[in-house]
This record gives sequence, C-alpha cells and structure tokens, in this order.
Amino acid sequence: RELFKDEVRELGVALGIDEVSVWRHPFPGPGLAIRILGEVTRERVKILQEADAIVIEELYKSGHYRKIGQAFVVLLPVKSVGVMGDGRTYEWVASVRCVETTDYMTADFYHLPYDVMGTMSSRVINEVRGINRLCYDISSKPPATIEWE
Repeated sequence: RELFKDEVRELGVALGIDEVSVWRHPFPGPGLAIRILGEVTRERVKILQEADAIVIEELYKSGHYRKIGQAFVVLLPVKSVGVMGDGRTYEWVASVRCVETTDYMTADFYHLPYDVMGTMSSRVINEVRGINRLCYDISSKPPATIEWE
C-alpha cells in the first residue's frame, strides 16, 4: 500500500532511522528544482539552496522545526526593486512556506512568530545575492496545495 508522509515518518522511527533523516523537511518530497517557478538555471538553484538553508537553520535555532510538518523556500519568477547600500537592485522574490498538518491531505500555514520571520528575511536578503524580497505564504490546503507546483 502507499504511505502518506506522516506514516513514512512513523515507519522510519519504528525502523530506527536517525531522527534527522526522519524529520527532514520534506520527507519524502520533491527536490529543490520544483521550487523554482519559471526557468531553472544553475544560478537560480544556488540562490534557492542558500535561501532554503538559512530558513531551515533559523527554524532549528528558534525551536520551531519539529513543530512544522513541512517548510521550504520557493523562488518566484518575479523580480522586484530594492535598495542595497546606496544603490537600487532588481532581484528575485522568494516565499517561505511553513505548514502544520497531521495527514498532509489538509494543512494550515504555521503561525511563525514575527521575530523569527524578521530574522529569516534579514538574513536571506543580506546573505543571499539575488534575492531582495522575502514573503511568507499564509495559504491553507485546500484550496492551495502545500507545494507551489
């Protein structure tokens, strides 16, 4: 029979698979390329990898990682004007998606505290060359899906 994500996690724990692997977001799930809307290039993959790593790191640091069913960054095919230093920039927009769910058939957005969102935004925008705007997805499933594609 096919297993849902929550059942796979239960099975992983029962089999003694290490906790980091069992609770990884997503587990199981698609690779990062599906989270790049529009053209997938090496540059955009690198940008997404860096942004996603920062978001996941901040979820661990803040103690929210295990409370969230799935968390990730989506790189959008939209650029926005910004200001870095004394100059204007025209860089990509990204969105953070964090959901809480018990069965992955339905999900609500995770109510991440503003200070955690602020830290994520500041770090991504200042540390990831190519992103100058970070949004937070507050859609529920349904009508939205967990993944954007």
